[in-house]
Amino acid sequence: MSLTDWLVLCSTLLFIITYGVYKNRNHKNIKDYLKGGNKSSWWTVGLSVMATQASAITFLSTPGQAYFEGMGFIQFYFGLPLAMIIICVFFLPIYKKLKVYTAYEFLENRFNLKTRILTASLFLIQRGLAAGITIYAPAIVLSVILGWNLKIMVIVIGLLVIFYTLFGGTQAVNLTQKQQMFIIFLGMTVAFIFLNKSLPEEINFSKALDIAGLNGKLNLIDMSIDPKNRYTLWSGLTGGLFLALSYFGTDQSQVQRYLSGKSLIESQKGLIMNGFLKIPMQFFILLTGVMVFVFFQFEKSPIHFNPKAIELIKNSEFKTDFLKLENDNIELHNKKLSFLNKENFFQNDIFKKEYLLLQEEERQNRIKAKALIKKALPSIESNDKDYVFIFYILKYLPTGLIGLLIAVILSAAMSSTASELNALATTSLIDFYKRGYPNLSEKHYVNIAKGFVLFWGLIAILFAAVGNLFENLIEYVNIIGSIFYGTVLGIFLTAFFIKYVNGKAIFIGAILSQIIVISIYYIDIIGYLWLNLIGATITIIFSTILELLFSMNHVKSKN
Repeated sequence: MSLTDWLVLCSTLLFIITYGVYKNRNHKNIKDYLKGGNKSSWWTVGLSVMATQASAITFLSTPGQAYFEGMGFIQFYFGLPLAMIIICVFFLPIYKKLKVYTAYEFLENRFNLKTRILTASLFLIQRGLAAGITIYAPAIVLSVILGWNLKIMVIVIGLLVIFYTLFGGTQAVNLTQKQQMFIIFLGMTVAFIFLNKSLPEEINFSKALDIAGLNGKLNLIDMSIDPKNRYTLWSGLTGGLFLALSYFGTDQSQVQRYLSGKSLIESQKGLIMNGFLKIPMQFFILLTGVMVFVFFQFEKSPIHFNPKAIELIKNSEFKTDFLKLENDNIELHNKKLSFLNKENFFQNDIFKKEYLLLQEEERQNRIKAKALIKKALPSIESNDKDYVFIFYILKYLPTGLIGLLIAVILSAAMSSTASELNALATTSLIDFYKRGYPNLSEKHYVNIAKGFVLFWGLIAILFAAVGNLFENLIEYVNIIGSIFYGTVLGIFLTAFFIKYVNGKAIFIGAILSQIIVISIYYIDIIGYLWLNLIGATITIIFSTILELLFSMNHVKSKN
């Protein structure tokens, strides 16, 4: 990167961090530190909720997902608006009425301490893992692309987040997330505009969409009923709904964002704002990935987007085989370009057919290249989805804009990780420490909360430092959530709607449900989004059956 890019990157990040800490450096009690004194307006709540979910993984992985698979991933979010309405009507009023710090406090009042501890523990496990991934995601990709040391990248990102989360508390997280979302929207919009202007003069936006549509990249809806298909209309409206209900309704990293609202109405408006802006935002990010695909129909793309993998395989015994595939790729690109440049390409079905045949050959060529990388370099991730957008940014964007887009990625990483550390610290303090030591001073609890921020931050850094790059980072985070979220949601739905179920039944039912969900995931017989529905349903069914059995045994013992 140039000096200008470094200046843009560093000044952007330093301003966000310094402003957030300066505005929120004094905390009189745990309400100030953990709830931001309940000062947040609805649009602060809405942006904070969006920023928590929109991690760096969103901006690294989503465009790559669209580049290779098209825009079908948008179906993942179809259940989200309905989930926001349900949370606003049923979940949020109870949380506000009880004045809880965490979602899990409610469960002790409704069931028992064991159920509260179980649910809080499930949150700490899955969110603790996710915090590591949100640091690792930008670190691994940027270290490969920019040649930075991975371990140093992980430590720097982690320490920056720990610094302003520890000293600034919830309000600093909320304030910085507003600024981070502004930087994110600005950077993505500028990149999209520049991307469209980079296409050949004769290819306007409409023709670019024609090329994308011809390649099946604009297929938004999959009506398939095959449960192994990950992204369909039905999995989005059911599994996606249940995932959104659990994530936004029971995951403390989100609950804490809207519990900081000035009032119930402000919190509800913030959630509704998120519900109806999230799909357009994801649509725009996916469309950006599709436009990167169109751009590389005219500009020669690498056969593999991970430069480290290419460098290593070219120094291996498989160099000759890989170079042949690379040369074949260049030939195929030139042949495709000859068809695309024909004056009447868009009106000629024969040209389109020949172009698509070449496109399929190129796709098969890429599959062979990935297989060769996997064979030659088993320790290097052969999947390159997460490298597509950052490769485009660094190679084709002008000076200054590169620094801004790197700032977007790092801002997203910090905003999401800060929310997670803030929530992990809150749950550790309120559901565990304060439960055991209930009558200590406010200053003591604030210091302990800061200690938990530091503890979980170091755990996240450690996990990120020893992690591996999975198939697609954005999918992996959602998979982790789906394994645990269904059970947690089932506990909450039972608490809200099935009043006769008591603590013993829900506790045993939840444990059985979690075992079954993990088993189903490892057997791999169904798309991961369905695990949310399955986990919630099994938890509810098991707990109601167990409650009936316990009641019958109680009646028999009396007789």
